[in-house]
Amino acid sequence: MFALLGRFAVRRRRLVVAAALLFTLVAGVWGTQVFGAITGGAGFDDPGSASVRADRVLAGPLGRLQPDVVVLYRSPGRSFDDPAVAAPVRAALDALPREDLARVDSYWSSGASPDFLSRDRRSTYVTLQFKASDDQERVKALRRIEDRLRVPGLTVAFGGVTAMTEQVNALTGQDIGRAELLSVPLLLVLLVLVFRSAVAALLPLATGALVALGSFTVLRAVALVVPISSSVINVITILGLGLAIDYALFMVGRFREELAAGAPLDAAVQRTTATAGRTVAFSGLAVAISFAGLILFPSRFLSSMGYAAVSVVCFAVLSSLTVLPALLRFTGHRVDSWRVPLPWGRRTGRGQTATLIPAGDRPSPSKHLVPPAAPGRWYRTARLVMRRPVLTTVATAVLLLTIGAPFLSAHWVRPGDWVLPADADARVVARQLSTGFDRDPAKVLTAVVRTTRPTAAPDDAELDAYARRLRAVPAVSDAAVTAVHDGDARITLRYRPDPMSQEAAAMVRDLRAQTPPDGATVLLTGMPASRADIVHMIGSRVPWMALFVAAVSSLVLFLAFRSVAIPLQSVVLSLLSLFATFGVITWIFQDGHLSGLLGFTPIGAIDADFPVLIVAIAFGLAMDYQVFLLSRIKEHHDRGASGEEAIALGLQRTAGTITSAALLMIVVVCGFLASSIAFMQMIGVGLVVAVAVDATLVRAVLVPATLRLLGRRAWWSPRFLTGPRTPGTGDRSACTPRPQCGP
Repeated sequence: MFALLGRFAVRRRRLVVAAALLFTLVAGVWGTQVFGAITGGAGFDDPGSASVRADRVLAGPLGRLQPDVVVLYRSPGRSFDDPAVAAPVRAALDALPREDLARVDSYWSSGASPDFLSRDRRSTYVTLQFKASDDQERVKALRRIEDRLRVPGLTVAFGGVTAMTEQVNALTGQDIGRAELLSVPLLLVLLVLVFRSAVAALLPLATGALVALGSFTVLRAVALVVPISSSVINVITILGLGLAIDYALFMVGRFREELAAGAPLDAAVQRTTATAGRTVAFSGLAVAISFAGLILFPSRFLSSMGYAAVSVVCFAVLSSLTVLPALLRFTGHRVDSWRVPLPWGRRTGRGQTATLIPAGDRPSPSKHLVPPAAPGRWYRTARLVMRRPVLTTVATAVLLLTIGAPFLSAHWVRPGDWVLPADADARVVARQLSTGFDRDPAKVLTAVVRTTRPTAAPDDAELDAYARRLRAVPAVSDAAVTAVHDGDARITLRYRPDPMSQEAAAMVRDLRAQTPPDGATVLLTGMPASRADIVHMIGSRVPWMALFVAAVSSLVLFLAFRSVAIPLQSVVLSLLSLFATFGVITWIFQDGHLSGLLGFTPIGAIDADFPVLIVAIAFGLAMDYQVFLLSRIKEHHDRGASGEEAIALGLQRTAGTITSAALLMIVVVCGFLASSIAFMQMIGVGLVVAVAVDATLVRAVLVPATLRLLGRRAWWSPRFLTGPRTPGTGDRSACTPRPQCGP
């Protein structure tokens, strides 16, 4: 099938390239409008959670008191008791258009409540509540009045959930541009160093640019069908660019080998698609399956990440199997043009390991082998590892488990203003409200009391008694019944701790443990309650996601290698790599190590969404490298090489390409490290660590050692699962004439 795809790309190369150019134009015009087309909001919450159901009730006649925006005014020298200082602020508030606003509360509307003034009386805040229930609609409403709230001569900062969302959206767009500005030139330099040819280097970059730009179009198209979270754009575009360059690296490298071995142009492209293209297809399928596991989560952020990522990965694979072969045929022998002389470089194609095209994907009856190579350092490394396979496996596994140990003490939170830089408005407002005021207006919890008897009204005495029980919970400073409507009641609570702290988590557990009024149910909402619901939702579904990804990925690997042991080995090694990655992330972001270097403020916790995303992305990338390495080992095994020789030759044959692919992926992912959003930095560090661990310890140490331990059992499977043996699947008769099979 893959050989036929390569033949189509060769014969219809002009049509394929023309279609790619047309798509690029469409992507440049229509696809780049994705930022305005995505209206799914942040979408971190579980729609079925108690906090979200409470929010839906409060959106009705009962109403809510939680502010959407806190506008903080700071006078440089005079108190807000001075009418000359207060007058411009009052005038700005009076002039606000009211069509989007449900409430505006201030020092003056509250009857001079001291809660609205700082202790030095030179700062005051105004709380805004919008009518819209969707967070992105609230952001739009804020933007319409933001300039009207600014007062000359006063420092004005915007905090609260809606302001935080607006600031994250703005930084997301800036971060994408900065990441591309930093990574693309470095990628080009590294590709030139890898290929020693400017022409060869431009091919992966061209495919990567097509996929990165096409990702916008794919995202916008997906957004027409399902709601897409505004937070997925950074992750998806950078991932699409990285995968496209990875796949192109495999394809271009194999094409140059085929040419160096003397293959005609058409045959070289077809053979490249039949071998490297097959690997790309299976590895892309593994990555897509990993992301498909995100669809199991009810939060819009994770589910839309799954839909969007699967679409972008499929687009990257399709581009690599159609557009890239057509470009390779156009380039031809000029792929080695514009040579870059490097003193440490070695010749490409000559003196490399022999490779046989699998019989099922062979584009022509001719037997095509790339010339064999002299043993290199990776060959010697594999041989060294396989001398003591038990010791090597145990020592490396213990090392990875030790690195991952901090993960066992992880404290989970939900995204909040902590993801922003320390000087962002939302962070500044939260900090000043916490230190300079007696009461933080954002620290509000709401208990919605709903009677289960349709005609019964809530009993005032029981409600008051329940409010007193809530007030007695440690960390709660106040609780009072603030509204009653048609059998429903609203109890507003004030609390003291940081909403992301463990103390706040314990407070939510204690509040929900209180006995509700007779015949009533209680729904608790607010930032601490929302955090608890998100952590519970993710924790309850992660095992199912892991089981789904492991099971389906194992099936894909079984279909690729017709082996029972290889899928199990790959899953176990990937889990070890992931555990080490989670440990590093906990050590850095929760414990605060390297915070000065990365420029974030640790909060003693990590985002609960993080491990889910890393499992999806890093597991897929790990399978990517595993499939590429194991495919080459399997080729040598099928040619009749002994088990140890096939492993050593396979590692040597793929070492340069996998190392280069990992390095290029790390460069792309470093765009996350340049982000000013802590959540994106977590993803960046996690992926850098995962890729580095997988491309070094797993690929060079654990894979050879465990395959040596498995021996011939590594490629065994029951006959009823694989059917009768056919040439090219482990039968030495696949190698004809016989001398090519080696000893």
